[in-house]
Amino acid sequence: MTAIGKPLVRRDGARKVTGTATYAYETPLDAPLFCHPVQATVARGRITAIHTADAEMLDGVLDVITYRTAERLASTEDAELAALQDREVAFRGQLVGLVLAESSESARHGAELVTVDYHEHAHDTELSADRDDLYRPEKVNPSFPTDTGTGDVDAAMAATDVTVEQTYRTAMYHNNPMEPHATTAWWDNDSLTLWDSTQGVHPSRTTVAKVFGLPEERVRVVCPFVGGGFGSKGLPHVNVVAAAMAARAHPGRPVKLALTRQQMFSLAGYRTPTIQKMRLGADSDGRLAAISLDVVEQTSRIKEFAEQTALPARMMYAAPNRRTTHRLAALDVPVPSWMRAPGECPGMFGPEVAMDELACELGIDPIELRVRNEPETDPDSGNPFSSRHLVECLREGARRFGWAGRDPRPGVRLEDGWLVGTGVAASVYPARTNPGSTANVRFDGGRYVVEIGAADLGTGAWTVLPQIAADALGVPVEEVDVRIGDTDYPKATVAGGSTGTATWGSAIVEAARTFRDKFGRDPGDGDEADATTGENPASERYAMYAFGAQFTEARVHADTGEIRVPRLLGVFAAGRIINPRTARSQFLGGMTMGLSMALHEDSVWDPRFGQVVNHDLAEYHVSVNADVDDVQAHWLDEQDDQVNPLGSKGIGEIGIVGTAASVVNAVFHATGARIRDLPVTLDKVLPFLP
Repeated sequence: MTAIGKPLVRRDGARKVTGTATYAYETPLDAPLFCHPVQATVARGRITAIHTADAEMLDGVLDVITYRTAERLASTEDAELAALQDREVAFRGQLVGLVLAESSESARHGAELVTVDYHEHAHDTELSADRDDLYRPEKVNPSFPTDTGTGDVDAAMAATDVTVEQTYRTAMYHNNPMEPHATTAWWDNDSLTLWDSTQGVHPSRTTVAKVFGLPEERVRVVCPFVGGGFGSKGLPHVNVVAAAMAARAHPGRPVKLALTRQQMFSLAGYRTPTIQKMRLGADSDGRLAAISLDVVEQTSRIKEFAEQTALPARMMYAAPNRRTTHRLAALDVPVPSWMRAPGECPGMFGPEVAMDELACELGIDPIELRVRNEPETDPDSGNPFSSRHLVECLREGARRFGWAGRDPRPGVRLEDGWLVGTGVAASVYPARTNPGSTANVRFDGGRYVVEIGAADLGTGAWTVLPQIAADALGVPVEEVDVRIGDTDYPKATVAGGSTGTATWGSAIVEAARTFRDKFGRDPGDGDEADATTGENPASERYAMYAFGAQFTEARVHADTGEIRVPRLLGVFAAGRIINPRTARSQFLGGMTMGLSMALHEDSVWDPRFGQVVNHDLAEYHVSVNADVDDVQAHWLDEQDDQVNPLGSKGIGEIGIVGTAASVVNAVFHATGARIRDLPVTLDKVLPFLP
């Protein structure tokens, strides 16, 4: 009867592939209005005039809302959400107007007819490490110390046998889920209902209620299905406020607002570019004496977001002398935000490429170098690891990948005109649960019903939560229904930080145990029990992480520099796997996204105008099926009883971590070209070709 561990098919799969799953913009409501944003065309300035007459005369257009006519919001504390509250323009693409019409086509046409005059101010949008105005944020996302250190890094570097001192750069990246950010808003007197594409209905309700000055019970957020998010839908952006504002301006009419692909590059967050000054010092045997990582990144002038890029360097490898710092440049740019594995994803690029460089300098196999620097306890906190099987992941990955016998010399393997190389990098991601999620278990009409306001952004919550409930109740999974994605259900924390399944599942397990204790195995209709997740006391005593090892085969054409990655292989130690089918999907998705980061993705910034110029999927390239022939994800059997009642760890993000470094290391092994700034493009390898 055990349901956990079975590769059950997705419960929502048939609805999605047949087109019957209802997404936010598709909510069926009578006589909706359609809303289209008007965006600023300057990077910084002040509006002097808005000309709306041509749009207002267009057939089908009902209204043009600007700063002159928009309602005054109850809270403008979050400047990103303070829509149309004044004439100031903080970045190009900022919302400066809303056109409402009877059709989406009329709304879009109307928005094109609105013209805006500005008094332009000088703008500053270019990130560099030598700026004289870099500052130290009070904390990095979400609440970690900005800088840490122990020992004397400079003295240790001077005394070591071999050093690596290099600067690595990751690009600006934009979340591009298939479903754009979209909201349908409807007011019923003074109560607001939002059908929103979000990773957290309850956190979204809390934010929106504050902005509009409403009690939370007068805001309902509904989101049964999400077409991807990658973190960008983990908190509300201005489109949600705009839709609600537009709907309140026209009582009785629901309003639909969906961002275009181009608008998402300004209004839905992104991953900040990073500049990483990495220093490693080791003895001749490869044992590290010093690790230092100084990170420079950008934030918006109107709202700070500091990505925790240096965090993994604090705990990954043993070294007595350590230092990490973060510095920000506040620029006239859109607001950065979460993107899959914030911190760990960009933050493992520099360190893992530097480890490969150190291995080459020492003549030590890069796997062996990592093994020699395994810490006995967490170097950052001093706590023991609840479980740490990185070495096993590296060894198992090497066996499966065929690492043995690898010639360490770069650029010596030529097959049919292609230079061939292999690379490795490690992965890590914190294993956390969040307090404050509540699950309710009820017996109703011969079936068990579990309600929790969780969100399934494609990760499999519709499928794995019934498995968890069935196991805890001791019943067949076919007898369990789960209801999620609505603030009418008990409160759930956001689907982010790879905490969703572990957090919501823990609440379900406790609620199911309470239910069984109260009603036994013969419950009656209406019997119910609930439970709420609290703080995990073990988190103060143990360092809790998932680990992995990424392996890449890269081929670079000896004449053209064309780069291919025919093989990616990852091995992970990520706790108890609830559903192998959905888990493999998450691992493979993360690895493919990491490949995309390595070879394709780059939001090309034009500092003259303060905008991304390749702001669509025609020019912002992402990896697709044709870009990799063989992607494999494997995992070790691991149950970590300290992390949560399930013994599981989050898996949504660790797959992307380390992948880009593994690709870069493989390209070096193929060609001798050490690429330290992403993405790897053929112009960067051409000088190294034979």
